[in-house]
Amino acid sequence: MRLNRDLKIEDFQEVVFRKVPVDLDEALVKRVDESFQFLKDFSKNKVIYGVNTGFGPMAQYRISEEDRLQLQYNLIRSHSSGIGNPLSPTVVKAVMLARLNTLSLGNSGIHTSVVFLLRELINRDITPLIFEHGGVGASGDLVQLAHLALVLIGEGEVFYKGERKSTQEVFAIENLKPIKVEIREGLGLMNGTSAMSGIGIINTYHARKLLKISIKLSCAINELVQAYDDHFSEALNATKKHAGQHKIAEKMRDYLSDSQLIRKREDHLYQNETQEDIFKDKVQEYYSLRCVPQILGPVLETLENAENVLEREINSANDNPIIISEDNHVYHGGNFHGDYISLEMDKLKLVVTKLTMLAERQLNYLLNSKINEIFPPFMNLGKLGFNFGMQGVQFTATSTTAENQMLSNSMYVHSIPNNNDNQDIVSMGTNAALICSKTIVNAFEVLAIEAVTIVQAVEFMGSQDKISASTRKIYEEIREIIPAFSEDMIMYPYIEKVKNYLMENEF
Repeated sequence: MRLNRDLKIEDFQEVVFRKVPVDLDEALVKRVDESFQFLKDFSKNKVIYGVNTGFGPMAQYRISEEDRLQLQYNLIRSHSSGIGNPLSPTVVKAVMLARLNTLSLGNSGIHTSVVFLLRELINRDITPLIFEHGGVGASGDLVQLAHLALVLIGEGEVFYKGERKSTQEVFAIENLKPIKVEIREGLGLMNGTSAMSGIGIINTYHARKLLKISIKLSCAINELVQAYDDHFSEALNATKKHAGQHKIAEKMRDYLSDSQLIRKREDHLYQNETQEDIFKDKVQEYYSLRCVPQILGPVLETLENAENVLEREINSANDNPIIISEDNHVYHGGNFHGDYISLEMDKLKLVVTKLTMLAERQLNYLLNSKINEIFPPFMNLGKLGFNFGMQGVQFTATSTTAENQMLSNSMYVHSIPNNNDNQDIVSMGTNAALICSKTIVNAFEVLAIEAVTIVQAVEFMGSQDKISASTRKIYEEIREIIPAFSEDMIMYPYIEKVKNYLMENEF
């Protein structure tokens, strides 16, 4: 993939998940070099933040000529202070690509050696050790990106071929040379929203999978209970003017088009006059079955908006100061502030939690024989009272859904002033993105339990030949992971495998 244009979410997926190599267009390299040369000349005899001044609240201190380069190394080393779990190599690769792309705009005044080395690290799957905890998302992702910068100067640690190694050792193996600070390579690398944006891009990738799976499982349940088709019909949904709702209903119609179990209301309730006082068939389904377009529609629209915001952010200059050589000027401001990403990650985790809640309620419907009046209690295909079916794993689904509800509290409005009150209002964008990641993993766990339950329900009904092709594919692939069971089994290895299957397949 040749970089010299706005990147799309799909471009990140190609590089991060399919290992498509990146290359740098000549015009891009020229643009970066021109920005560097301009700043080199322009900064002489002028006060430029982070070039000849201290940082943050110490910006009022002039830095002498002989100390300016060491200043950048001091910044990188002192802020390599993260802690907690390391970000996964997949996430870090997205972070590196986001940083490479914004530096390539030519508004940062960094040396071309930075973009060349970033390219090599991405293409060779060398990912810096970056910790989850550290950044507050307002002078950028300072701490997380400091760990990236630390590797670029040849220090710190990386993940390489599945192992955590010293950067120096891996650079020697790969014959790579660290960058040398020329003007502001420390600040240029660290001031920015690339960590929260990279995490956010991975979040949207997995959230799209969750949505597709949720639609498919919702369709499967509607099949198994032989629901009527009017609640996902084009006519009904067109009376409400939300594009997301229309798209979800259309997907449901597509997935269920070849089902032999879905019924038409006109064939069963509108044809003949009935004399029953109490109807044997349910007149309409529970909300978790018939309100799927209305519940998942907002999920889709929120996800689409998050993707749009992320694309704008990764294609923007998001450090400080901003160098615009065409204007012969260096602008000081706050493009590193992560509020856009923080808000979208809060919104995304809200809708992921709602999706999780929908799955938990659908699961409960399947397991509660008193309300579905079709299946045995807890989808128990063994001996009632002696065997337990899905009873044990329902506790896991319920507790995990409850955790997502708790995690849905906003980070966007939880600014804490710090940095001697220089950073008096911050975005907490990286925290928001990381918590969103947690809700997504939790959602996969709940959907895995729901999927196993649906497959057991197909087994109970003996409806393998009547379900839609969409449901049959899920049934067959999950059956390769977990066999039909009536006797009680140790469930956790199977649930873990099904979760991984859901996360790793494209659907």
